[in-house]
Amino acid sequence: MNLLSLTHDASAVAIPGPSPWAALWRREPRLVAFACLMLAMMLPAAIALGLDERVLRGVNVWVKPLKFMASVALLALTTAWFAPLLPDAVRRSRAFGLLVWTVIATGGFEVGYITLQAALGQASHYNVGDPFHAAMYTLMGTGALLLTATQPWLAWLIWRHGERQGAPAYRLGVLLGLGLTFVLGASVGILLGGGLPASGVGLPVVGWSRSMGDLRVAHFVGIHAGQVLPLAGFVLARWQPGAAVAGVWGVTALWTALWAWTLWQALSGQPLLGL
Repeated sequence: MNLLSLTHDASAVAIPGPSPWAALWRREPRLVAFACLMLAMMLPAAIALGLDERVLRGVNVWVKPLKFMASVALLALTTAWFAPLLPDAVRRSRAFGLLVWTVIATGGFEVGYITLQAALGQASHYNVGDPFHAAMYTLMGTGALLLTATQPWLAWLIWRHGERQGAPAYRLGVLLGLGLTFVLGASVGILLGGGLPASGVGLPVVGWSRSMGDLRVAHFVGIHAGQVLPLAGFVLARWQPGAAVAGVWGVTALWTALWAWTLWQALSGQPLLGL
């Protein structure tokens, strides 16, 4: 926990400050509550993973809901973390409220439908065998696009209205990360929507194919630009303030190059690192 120092009777007294969760809650309670719901849902899903032996395309039916719960929770938490870069008036505005509820509605729909299909032992993605499932798959694609579109939307609000008192490198990392989340992540997501990835058990946790190119690798790299680049800006501003802005541009170039390399590997059918 953070420590706040108070001076009383010529002696310094340290008292505990707010916990990270409490501090995050003050930033944007709606998104934090939603993220907590996603994280709480992971417990019964993990129990189901241990008890349910059903598989789809060689993978337990509960693996996909768990991954989406974690991913949506992370996106909601980082969106909440960046909220204080906006002045209070903007955070109370209709535009920011719409952004927040777009994250909650689209993320909740994605996770809800994926979890329902897992419970039924049916596929959520690429399941277009009848009009209902085809319509739901289209809605999932639209929802995913809207969900990632909230990130450049937030970047625009920060660029136009955001506070400028903080470290320029951190602000730059936030803006670039949020923008590239959509540009890199959503572009590969559209490619993924057009065809099934490799089936079977892949690399641990992520499930990426061991035997052939997998677009999910490039999608992962693109989607997580929104966490990596702001973190780079924060660290560089703290430890190398004189070169921090240039450093953020350098990290951005390297991250984009990694994305391009993984995309090329997937499109050319090469497994990641030959694994």
